[in-house]
Amino acid sequence: MAEVTPETDDGGTSGDRLIVKPHLASRALLIGVTWAAWSLAGCNVGPTYHTPTVQTPAAYKEVTAENAKYIDNWKVAQPSDQVIRGNWWEIFSDPELSQLEEQANQSNQSIASAAASFLAARALVKQARSQLFPTATTTVSITRSRQPNLENFATGGGTPSGASAVTFTDYELPFDASWVPDLWGKIRNTIRSNAYGAQSSAADLANTRLTIQAEVAVDYFELRSEDALKQLLDSTVEAYKQSLDLTKALFETGIDSDESVAQAETQLETTRAQDTGVGVLRAQYEHAVAMLVGEPASTFSIPVKALNAAPPPIPFGVPSELLERRPDIAASERLVAQANAQIGIARAAYFPTLTLTASGGFESSSITSWLSWPSRFWSVGPSLAETIFDAGLRKATVEQYRAQYDETVANYRQTVLAAFQQVEDNLAALRVLSDEIKQQLIAINSSQRYLSLATDRYRLGIDPYLNVISAQTTLLGNQQTLVNLQLQQITASVQLVEALGGGWTRAQIPPIGQ
Repeated sequence: MAEVTPETDDGGTSGDRLIVKPHLASRALLIGVTWAAWSLAGCNVGPTYHTPTVQTPAAYKEVTAENAKYIDNWKVAQPSDQVIRGNWWEIFSDPELSQLEEQANQSNQSIASAAASFLAARALVKQARSQLFPTATTTVSITRSRQPNLENFATGGGTPSGASAVTFTDYELPFDASWVPDLWGKIRNTIRSNAYGAQSSAADLANTRLTIQAEVAVDYFELRSEDALKQLLDSTVEAYKQSLDLTKALFETGIDSDESVAQAETQLETTRAQDTGVGVLRAQYEHAVAMLVGEPASTFSIPVKALNAAPPPIPFGVPSELLERRPDIAASERLVAQANAQIGIARAAYFPTLTLTASGGFESSSITSWLSWPSRFWSVGPSLAETIFDAGLRKATVEQYRAQYDETVANYRQTVLAAFQQVEDNLAALRVLSDEIKQQLIAINSSQRYLSLATDRYRLGIDPYLNVISAQTTLLGNQQTLVNLQLQQITASVQLVEALGGGWTRAQIPPIGQ
């Protein structure tokens, strides 16, 4: 309340009038404005956010009882086991792969970059939150000045002499404070926007980590497939050596011709060259894994071991769970929330901005009285700013952010559709490959029987060596196809795990303060 003082009127009567002291009136005004600012601080002119609706199927198309009989590694999820948990690569039961995945988690530079991006996004939230509070500054200054004595000019004294000049020192210690109350939610929407952006960055970090983990697994199994192919070609070269020895023996006894020897030698050397060429791809895959785990390719190596891992059972759950398990979907949804908050920021520009300022301190021409009470000074007061005319700038800005919100909604829904496609693609691949591998094993057995019969007939001189070459080529081709199909199957399993989100869940997004 303002302080009042009774005072006798000019007529000398006993009536009193109330005089409000000016400094108390300004203080009451400031208190009133501050109270009004706090009362309005709960206003928010931004739209309420709702997660966009998306169409989710009741079940995956590939998951049917008819298809399940073709796939040995499908697993219908139980209520207690609906998602992949923990380190997903451990389901492949390969210690070397597990070691590489752990190393990639610690040393991969793409993951480190995404982690730094998340920390920067989280710092933006703290920066925005600081705007809710007043800002206080101070600047200590000591100024030595010299000015002419203007009284000499007034009395006709001409140019003042050095003796008539005035020299003094000014000591000043001011304190300034300002506060812009968040009357219309602009600052709070900025905080929300940055918080949603940080959560999207956290989901991007998880998605980057999952992508790198999947790449490590795929490259690792590609390398192991090259080892399996190398093993196959090594054994084939040995078999062809034995065939060449047989051909030479038959030629020396006069049963066969030198033409058969030449054919056997050609087939052997061709296969030997193919065997040597496997080393190129293996080296490239090894170098790729080195980069992913954060090591120089020159100092990194993986021991040779043929691919023998079978696709493990993968619990894929139901389609509606995919929205909570894919980090890229979560990142896209958080961008929608961020775009919604930015609409509120743009709308706040329609309303006036209240600024509360106060300053005070000490100023004196003598250092001995600088910090004394009579040397104090102060000022306080509010200001209100409003844009009267902007030629449609604010309206266009709101329209821009509304359009950007619609864009993020469309991107979110597209991300969801792509996720369902990837799951269905890999489920279909596993179904088809499982059936194809069984058929290929039958073809290999038939090729081996064909080669055995052709070799026996050649030994007896019934058929030419060309029949043996044809049988050997058929068998090798079928065996190479099997190695490739097994690689595709294990790769499809990795990609299915990736499409399902790995071991990630939406609950892992940090609850960044808003």
